[in-house]
Amino acid sequence: MRLKDRVAIVTGGASGIGRATCLALAAEGATVAVADLDEARAQGVAGEIEKAGPPALAVRTDVTIGDSVRAMVKAVIARFGRVDVLVNNAGWDKMEPFLENTEDTWDKVIAINLKGQILCARTVLDDMVPRQSGRIVNIASDAGRVGSSGECVYSAAKGGVIAFTKGLAREVARYKINVNCVCPGPTDTPLFAQVPPKLAEALKRAIPWGRLGRPEDIAAAVAFFVSDAAEYITGQALSVSGGLTMV
Repeated sequence: MRLKDRVAIVTGGASGIGRATCLALAAEGATVAVADLDEARAQGVAGEIEKAGPPALAVRTDVTIGDSVRAMVKAVIARFGRVDVLVNNAGWDKMEPFLENTEDTWDKVIAINLKGQILCARTVLDDMVPRQSGRIVNIASDAGRVGSSGECVYSAAKGGVIAFTKGLAREVARYKINVNCVCPGPTDTPLFAQVPPKLAEALKRAIPWGRLGRPEDIAAAVAFFVSDAAEYITGQALSVSGGLTMV
């Protein structure tokens, strides 16, 4: 039980990688707040956790709106007393050629994937800094490291997440707060279901490990980063991609 008595917030926790992360942290003993725009599904995940033992909380959250993020963190602190862990997982993409993108799509991709992580990190730091303790894990993507066709703006936003992770890690190390980043490769999630079938098959064939990632693969990396085993690791970006990306 590496995370016993830790309080964790997981954004986008209602499905996919977020759900797997909520369950993995709870299995390690953490108290988990499932923050998601889909409150009903978030409540379902919180219910799964509570059936297994640890307390949990579902909070409807729009990570692109500061007031919503601040209200979510306030609710978690009111219920559990503090925030020890933030997993910035909420994300969204629309697979299409850049020349077919609209400005509205750019704004949405950047707001959810980059601005949302910045807002959530800034908000939890008000609790973590005075206590000089905390762990932040930002979920980026290998698309942010090497680029991805049909995901130009998403790649840019996730590249921003990686850079934000490194800059923030430098600033808050003095407060003994770790900030790291997990970069999934192609992973079997609802988001991957948008990938055209031919491209999906090509990606699967290109992965040296011979399969798509599973949400549980990403969750395991997150659980490591927020555990005491990673106490001396900060500012790092870890690819979890079955060897597809080696940089």
